[in-house]
Amino acid sequence: MPDPEPMPAATPRSIVTGVIGSDTHIVGNRILSMALEKAGYKVVALGALTPAPEFVKAAVETNADAILVSSLYGQGELDCRGFRDMCIEAGLDAILLYVGGNLIVGKHPWDVVERIFLDMGFDRAAAPGVRVETVLEWLAQDFAARERAPRRQAG
Repeated sequence: MPDPEPMPAATPRSIVTGVIGSDTHIVGNRILSMALEKAGYKVVALGALTPAPEFVKAAVETNADAILVSSLYGQGELDCRGFRDMCIEAGLDAILLYVGGNLIVGKHPWDVVERIFLDMGFDRAAAPGVRVETVLEWLAQDFAARERAPRRQAG
């Protein structure tokens, strides 16, 4: 598959990445962050062992367009509870939220796992082994869809 087209330099989107909770599995997250940078995104990489509120704080401070959360140790379901609500409380109602990895303990069909995280308010959930190119395609699709969507009127 060819490399994704880089974004135009005039409109770099900011994306916060990191590994949530007590998880130390950082290699896949670092590969994703490097691919995002190569594709033209401004990446704020929080690293491993990141509490959920730190993702939200970083997103507010950097005016991020998306947060990509990784979890490989199986506790993502616990670590991600209330994540969308934290974003809304911080004024990040429209931020894109992605989560990926080995998200829950035990063997479960992926559609069940995915539904858990979509119901939590994540826009996308990536199964273990999802390729970086897929995540880049999702981001392009989701950002384009938001640009096409009519703006909500206040009041």
